[in-house]
Amino acid sequence: MSLLRTFVVPLLVLICGVLAIPNPDPSLYKDFNVSRGINYHYYFSSPQDAAKPYLLFLHGYPSSSYDWRYQIEFFSNQGYGLIVPDMLGYGGTARPIETEAYKSSLITKDLVDILDHEGVESVVAIGHDWGAKINGRLANYFEDRFLAFAFLAVGYWPPSGPTYAELSNQSLQTVGYDQWGYWAFFSQDDAPQIVSDNVDSLFSLLYATDPRLVIPHWCPVGALQAWLESHSTTEIIISPEEYNTSKSVFLASGVAPSLNWYKIMASDIDRLDNQGIPESNATFNKPVFFAGASRDYISIVALMRAAFFQYAPDFIFQDYDSGHWVMIERADEVNKDLLEWLEGSVL
Repeated sequence: MSLLRTFVVPLLVLICGVLAIPNPDPSLYKDFNVSRGINYHYYFSSPQDAAKPYLLFLHGYPSSSYDWRYQIEFFSNQGYGLIVPDMLGYGGTARPIETEAYKSSLITKDLVDILDHEGVESVVAIGHDWGAKINGRLANYFEDRFLAFAFLAVGYWPPSGPTYAELSNQSLQTVGYDQWGYWAFFSQDDAPQIVSDNVDSLFSLLYATDPRLVIPHWCPVGALQAWLESHSTTEIIISPEEYNTSKSVFLASGVAPSLNWYKIMASDIDRLDNQGIPESNATFNKPVFFAGASRDYISIVALMRAAFFQYAPDFIFQDYDSGHWVMIERADEVNKDLLEWLEGSVL
């Protein structure tokens, strides 16, 4: 399917105008100032079937609500309501520079403010990448507000996690390389300028057809900076249309705000923020779905899955032959399995 999406689909679109990439309807976006006084920009559509809940889709780096284009189209056609925000620091949502603004305790409250504003009571949260981290924190802080939680590629980060140094050491001992070394680069003062100057190199590695390239060129300390400054590129999995849209939204947002998602992890800010979560809230009491990406060499399936066995008694796992962007590379399979889980285990 990744080969199909990379070469065949774009070719057919160019030649005959069929199989066009879905684009969320811009007229369905809203803006709302949450209780801490910052704006969120989000896609919103009500359920077409009164028996169906809302789905809250949460993206990660370096993205926007556009990440969920295949899910928006599919689940809208299935009658579900949809709330798909540009997360803090991206797209049309506020882009504060202060790292403290990106605390999970604050962002989860922002999202619940949106639910309250829209009068949404029945909702399932679905997250990818850093959106998956926030998904877990929604369960920790506001589990009663949600029917269930789904995680794509990135799993559950328990609130009582290690320090950044401990996490890197564990990675070296477990998988033989530092999965998280790039956090150090993204925390550098000069990182925003380096990324801005070399965004094609960044996106090329992020969406690489060969996801193994992250092992030598993304993960180790200093490796990503070297890749960017050498202007390296490689073949990618997404179409030219998808690439250009994602890139333009990212650059329009400004690079610096998005890197706060990494700064908060590389510092003690996130870990200290999590100390406000009671230990009893670390375990899920609602159904959980995890879509593992078997060719994601940062969010390694076996390691990501382990936390669910410990903290999620009602847990369903599906593995996909995919890199990190499982909801794009394996959109049809993921959508089908999410739908079966929703209608079989949640509703």
